[in-house]
Amino acid sequence: MWIYRRLTQTTNYRRCITITTDTIDLSTKGHCDIIDITLPVEQQLAKFKMNNGLVTIFVTGSTAGVTTIEYEPGLIADLKDAWQRLVPDNIPYAHDRAWGDGNGYSHIRASLLGCSLVVPFKDKRLALGTWQQVVLVDFDNRPRQRQLVVQLMGE
Repeated sequence: MWIYRRLTQTTNYRRCITITTDTIDLSTKGHCDIIDITLPVEQQLAKFKMNNGLVTIFVTGSTAGVTTIEYEPGLIADLKDAWQRLVPDNIPYAHDRAWGDGNGYSHIRASLLGCSLVVPFKDKRLALGTWQQVVLVDFDNRPRQRQLVVQLMGE
């Protein structure tokens, strides 16, 4: 049985919705580098005059993904181990035969994780749990310059 509860009052759609797009640039180490990006996303939110809405975080490129985790050393190690078990980096991939760059596994991992995440915000605060942070996971086999597109939609 599902229990539904009303979290907020119905929004008056006569209000003006604002959409803004910005970017965050960062350097990664590759090899399943997991970076907490919660603070830079919150800083983007603070720059604009929106109190409630949605933020979409999208990583450009096909060898990285975005998700939420509890960002602590044990879980970071567990997540890296899980990716190695699910999509090993030490087996042959057709992509590697085609391109010779040895990062076929990183494309598969990124596809499974996903390149974007949507997080609601209320009163200018991300609606994250106490131990929940937004992270970028770079699966590539070398350091990279990454760009995150952060799009805010709200009022």
